[in-house]
Amino acid sequence: RNFFTKRTKELKPAVQSAPGWKLFGKVPPRENLPKDSKIIQQEYEARTGRMYKPPPPSARRKNIEFEPLSTTALILEDRPANLPAKSVEEALRHRQEYDEMVAEAKKREIKEAHKRKKIMRERFKQEENIASAMVIWVNEILPNWEGMRATRRVRELWWQGLPPSVRGKVWSLAVGNELNITPELYEIFLSRAKERWKSFSETSSENDVEDAVASVADREASLELIKLDISRTFPSLYIFQKGGPYHDLLHSVLGAYTCYRPDVGYVQGMSFIAAVLILNLEEADAFIAFANLLNKPCQLAFFRVDHSMMLKYFAAFEVFFEENLPKLFLHFKSYSLTPDIYLIDWIFTLYSKSLPLDLACRVWDVFCRDGEEFLFRTGLGILRLYEDILLQMDFIHIAQFLTKLPEDITSEKLFSCIAAIQMQNSNKKWAQVFASLMKDNKEGDKNHSPALKS
Repeated sequence: RNFFTKRTKELKPAVQSAPGWKLFGKVPPRENLPKDSKIIQQEYEARTGRMYKPPPPSARRKNIEFEPLSTTALILEDRPANLPAKSVEEALRHRQEYDEMVAEAKKREIKEAHKRKKIMRERFKQEENIASAMVIWVNEILPNWEGMRATRRVRELWWQGLPPSVRGKVWSLAVGNELNITPELYEIFLSRAKERWKSFSETSSENDVEDAVASVADREASLELIKLDISRTFPSLYIFQKGGPYHDLLHSVLGAYTCYRPDVGYVQGMSFIAAVLILNLEEADAFIAFANLLNKPCQLAFFRVDHSMMLKYFAAFEVFFEENLPKLFLHFKSYSLTPDIYLIDWIFTLYSKSLPLDLACRVWDVFCRDGEEFLFRTGLGILRLYEDILLQMDFIHIAQFLTKLPEDITSEKLFSCIAAIQMQNSNKKWAQVFASLMKDNKEGDKNHSPALKS
């Protein structure tokens, strides 16, 4: 009963500071405010009877001007007056070290200046080449497309990279329009996609949702997936994220395609392909090129996740892998590292996610000209470029490295490695090797990938 006794003392009147809290009641407010350091020092002096006396001027450093601004100044400066002076030999040695440092700094500065000039010269040369190539493409090649596209001169010019101003036009012509899609057809499927999105947001009845899923399950799931995936497309550019200038455009192209091909629907990786096309073409033209590009045998096999076809593509790739890079091929085999681990991401996004955007566009230039063969040739070029590094790595590090390639990769180095890749095995080219694999009806292939099966 007397556990919590009443207080007999009256509390002092409240102070301005707010009271604290403890387990069984309030803590009385702090009466002492934080003290200044000068007040603390005065109280200490009053208690101890000691007074702080600053050192006399004579005890201070005499050489006040000694304030070195750098390590070189430390070498040249004389020692303070309270230290022994430098000997003649030491002073000479310090002077020599200083002269060597200055000379080295000048060499670095000259070297960096030469490097900057070289970069500027290469940039100007590249811009001049692009400008001259653009004139040739606009005035000579494009007006006579069918007659000149297969000539040796055009193919050599094509290999060097298309000028950005004509890139979209050349891509459209090279990919073609076998599906005979028109801008009007694009508008029809776009309006259908917008109706679907509207119905998804307005639908509140579970029965309506179940009916919709029963009729077009793949399409509905894909349309919802598009919203999540767009923000992951080229996130560093910030132009495809919500509120960006190309967000709605990318959403429209992908939604229209999902309604156009409900059997394929939307698959992760498509957003990167559509985004690259949108950056180089008008909206309707981007959709036409996108639909025709995904209708190619290789892209259709991957986006429809046709396992048997994908395995044949991987088997064909390994034939040329062993032919061109035997050491690296055996190294990968020793770790059971199958092509699907790194190739799937490259093929799904046509290298637009793995390579810098400008370099990926140059890969697209030749891919639109040479077709699926160049996709796998590019993969072998990447492996050739980093062969020495990959030979020193184990399974985990190889997979991580190939998933996220170095950002400093240049088009000159990569394309020189691609050019060194021979797409010929026992006098058979890519198409012949792939055709022979297609004839093989055996299901248990030695190149069957456990990672893909899972």
